[in-house]
Amino acid sequence: MYSAIVFLPLIGFLIAGLFGRAIGAKASEYITSGLVIIAAILSWVAFFSVGYGETALYQIQIMRWITAGALDVSWSIRVDTLTVVMLVVVNSVSALVHVYSIGYMHHDPHRPRFFAYLSLFTFAMLSLVTSDNLLQMFFGWEGVGLASYLLIGFWYQKPSANAAAIKAFVVNRVGDFGFALGIFGVFFLFDSIDMSTIFANAPALAGEHAEVMTFLGHQLDPHGALTVVCLLLFMGAMGKSAQFLLHTWLPDAMEGPTPVSALIHAATMVTAGVFMVARLSPLFELSHTALTVVTFFGATTAFFAATVGLVQNDIKRVIAYSTCSQLGYMFVALGVGAYGVGIFHLFTHAFFKALLFLCAGSVIHAVSDEQDMRKMGGLRKHIPFTYWTMMIGTLALTGVGLPLTSIGFAGFISKDAIIEAAYAGHNSFAIYGFWLTVIAAALTSFYSWRLTFMTFHGKPRAPVDVMSHVHESPWVMLVPLLLLSVGAALAGMVFKGVFIGEAFEEFWKGAIFLGPDNHIMHAMHEVPGWVKVSPFVMMLGGFLVAYQFYVRSPESPKRLAERHSGLYQFLLNKWYFDELYDFLFVRPAMWVGRKLWKKGDGTIIDGFGPDGVAARVQNVTTWVVKLQTGYLYHYAFAMLIGVAALITWSMFTGAGTGGGAH
Repeated sequence: MYSAIVFLPLIGFLIAGLFGRAIGAKASEYITSGLVIIAAILSWVAFFSVGYGETALYQIQIMRWITAGALDVSWSIRVDTLTVVMLVVVNSVSALVHVYSIGYMHHDPHRPRFFAYLSLFTFAMLSLVTSDNLLQMFFGWEGVGLASYLLIGFWYQKPSANAAAIKAFVVNRVGDFGFALGIFGVFFLFDSIDMSTIFANAPALAGEHAEVMTFLGHQLDPHGALTVVCLLLFMGAMGKSAQFLLHTWLPDAMEGPTPVSALIHAATMVTAGVFMVARLSPLFELSHTALTVVTFFGATTAFFAATVGLVQNDIKRVIAYSTCSQLGYMFVALGVGAYGVGIFHLFTHAFFKALLFLCAGSVIHAVSDEQDMRKMGGLRKHIPFTYWTMMIGTLALTGVGLPLTSIGFAGFISKDAIIEAAYAGHNSFAIYGFWLTVIAAALTSFYSWRLTFMTFHGKPRAPVDVMSHVHESPWVMLVPLLLLSVGAALAGMVFKGVFIGEAFEEFWKGAIFLGPDNHIMHAMHEVPGWVKVSPFVMMLGGFLVAYQFYVRSPESPKRLAERHSGLYQFLLNKWYFDELYDFLFVRPAMWVGRKLWKKGDGTIIDGFGPDGVAARVQNVTTWVVKLQTGYLYHYAFAMLIGVAALITWSMFTGAGTGGGAH
């Protein structure tokens, strides 16, 4: 069963990719979608059989892969609770995206290629989450990077899509470089990259010899070596999960088709970093410094992305920055040691964020591919099904529920748990994480309701010809919205007990680090009442401000932006990170490249090398050619000169005189 879950999408990719033109677009759609749906159903079977069963771990060897000295790598499937949670997330969202795409991409002439890419992406992500060693994880890690490049740049005729794909690929390579170094470091410390071996030997590492690793010229003790390795691994997570400083690729990735946005940004690629840190939690737990850094970057990302989302006008970019912010929440939970809470939010977030992206796609489909919310408005009565499903997604994202109870939408249950865990955390940035996530809750509520009010309420701002053609999406697109709405509404309440409630130990069964006494999991339930109520108050405040600005007084945002134009431009330009990176990295790299091209390659290498030699030969031959005049008296004169020169040489050297002394 587990092999089928992993390899069915690969089969779909091969069929659609190799034979898509022969079998046609319809067959490619149905085959790839059908295989991923089967994988999704099997994933739910695995979820209940492993998560609610008694067996903690299955290891299924597919083949021997690499054997070189101490390095012995097999391609194996590691199945535990963390794996089956990710299988459900990846395959469920992917299956719904496949089905949704049948309607959304109906007019695209390259559908076989699109569906092949979707299935390739799914297979790469499944390889990542089922990996039993770090090399296999790196294979899946790079696979999703490749597939995301292909999907973001799917409409390759658009220069903006190509630029966004390249940007995503390059920025992720920065993080992946750190990830690769981290894997090398793990192998240096443990002589293995096998998960079970690493987890078994990690606690005993502190008892090794005093100096175990040299990094950047510094001798590191075992604790320092572990810290460096964990930070390098986290660098990979920062790139893949678009954390602060390595986040710039995520909003630009909106250039891909909307189903791609849902697949990449909702539940799969961007959660790979969260999964990796949770999977390696027994390693991260040994480095307090590394967890502190994770907390800092998670909290900063949650706040930063939420501030930028306040003023974005592209409907997909607002949701993209929301994804970035919610990933920050997940890393805050991981940083304070509440790994189950972080994965719980990953699980619930997949449903409501995929729902929001696909609803945005339904809106774009309805208004003739327009994405600017300033040109929408008044769509509530025209596309009611999309409106109400997006409302459910918004209620889940903003965290609507009954305070001090376990009754509420998915985000209310999981996001509030992260805030409580941050308050109960003990590292030096835990309170920093608490306050920034609380503030981000207010910002999240504001930009989420702003999106809903600008898109669906008020007077229509679209041209009359566009409004006359507004229509609801076909059922092949609406059914996935309905199913995701169920998850967005109920996933938090249904699964809270096993993920972070009283039954969490029996559910996780050691798949993530829970600590000797599960301190953080118990302490988060005992925080003061004002801590538990604070995210609800922030959510309500954000809603009221958005209602005032975009329903009661739609002119207020414009006046406020004019009054604080500097702050508005700062947020609108995303804290000027793109401009800063352009100044610090892109322009110097272009300058160096141009100099190496023009001066180094053109002037020096070519000038003194092939081109220089060729030019000298040409000069000499040109001069020699000029000697060949074709006139007889020139040749006779040259012969006389030659004879005279020969006689002169003979006279001075004594040649031909008999030479001997008498």
